Amino acid sequence: MLDKYFDYKKHKTNFETEVIAGVSTFLTMAYIMFLNPVILADGGFDFGGVFTATALATAIACFIAAFYAKTWPVGLAPGMGINAFIAYGVCLGMKYTPAEALGAVLVAGVVFLIISLTPIRAWLINSIPKSLKLGIGAGIGLFLAAIGFNIMGLQVASGSPTIVKLGDLSAPLLLLGAGAFISMIVMEKMKIKGNIIIGIVAFSAIAWITGLGQFNGVVSSPPPMTHLFAFDLGAALSASMVTVIFTLFFIDFFDTAGTLTSVANVSGKIGKDGKIQDIDKAMLSDSVGTVAGAVMGTSTVTTYVESAAGVKAGGRTGMTSLVIGILFLCCLFFSPLATSLPKEIDGAALIYIATLFVRNIVDIEWDDIAESGPAVLAMIAMPFTYSISHGIALAFISYAAIKICTGKTNVSPAIWVIAIASLISFWVA
Repeated sequence: MLDKYFDYKKHKTNFETEVIAGVSTFLTMAYIMFLNPVILADGGFDFGGVFTATALATAIACFIAAFYAKTWPVGLAPGMGINAFIAYGVCLGMKYTPAEALGAVLVAGVVFLIISLTPIRAWLINSIPKSLKLGIGAGIGLFLAAIGFNIMGLQVASGSPTIVKLGDLSAPLLLLGAGAFISMIVMEKMKIKGNIIIGIVAFSAIAWITGLGQFNGVVSSPPPMTHLFAFDLGAALSASMVTVIFTLFFIDFFDTAGTLTSVANVSGKIGKDGKIQDIDKAMLSDSVGTVAGAVMGTSTVTTYVESAAGVKAGGRTGMTSLVIGILFLCCLFFSPLATSLPKEIDGAALIYIATLFVRNIVDIEWDDIAESGPAVLAMIAMPFTYSISHGIALAFISYAAIKICTGKTNVSPAIWVIAIASLISFWVA
């Protein structure tokens, strides 16, 4: 039955290859099960509730991709960077409650869903300069790195004009975190799949054995879904939330578009006319996944670039997504293990993931300062202002101002719209 539905023969694959591809992608993105609850808990969310919501939202999004966008071998889950924006920017920074933040996620998901059904989708994808997309992506990476440094203890408040200073490098758990970070890089260099999850579990085990960490067990029944249907649309529909909703939409939309383009390149889904086959179904699956995630109680669901691991292993159909979803469902029973991980090792994983975000800056147009300048501004503004939305706003404002001052105003109207909206958001903040 699956053979006929996914048409393995047409896509030059088979059941065994698709299963291997699904396992490969799962291993490269399973870290989200541990890190998403840790990050959102800092913003006031319930750890257990987010853990269960993460597993279920990921599984549902993958199942939608499997059976609707059935030619896309992708994995979807709550996005790194977006969860940090929710926890540290929206909840801690702007003082919104988790319910209000989930309301914003839901609205952004609905906007994404509507746009995915219209020609606006293609217009938006083609209207944002590549350098800005890459600079914003790298800025999110540096923002994650700053969070990772704090969680690990590598960076602490100094109480002086230097703002921060180096932490206590003799702290045993910090040293274990540093070891985990190095091990992840070494395993990636050796092309070992699942290097992040292996590094997290291996060094956490060392902490448990040596008494530096507390081991709470491996399996149990899933924690209750504390945030199920707990979203608050009242604040989400207020004027003060516009910037938040735009930021959530912007990151998810362009992150998904970029990821799908990368996967399409690897899997041969780009036609002779340069168009990506069935991208509308893939983006629709992503937006529906976000809506489902908000209802269950987690941050924005997005398509993972780690999907390329499964594609490289031979995955060519939605069967790969189906396998990923099933494996994430199995994770529901491992919440005691998630609560046993030392935060220093979680922080090390965040710093490692940050390096993956930042390395794409090589494709920025460095020879054109008018393109690279705003991109770099986005990169440095996010960690220094501790706000992804501020970084995006400053990047678009500066990009528009530079184009005006250099007389090159023949850019997409989307640039002017976003720049003006960003200016207004600063004035009303």
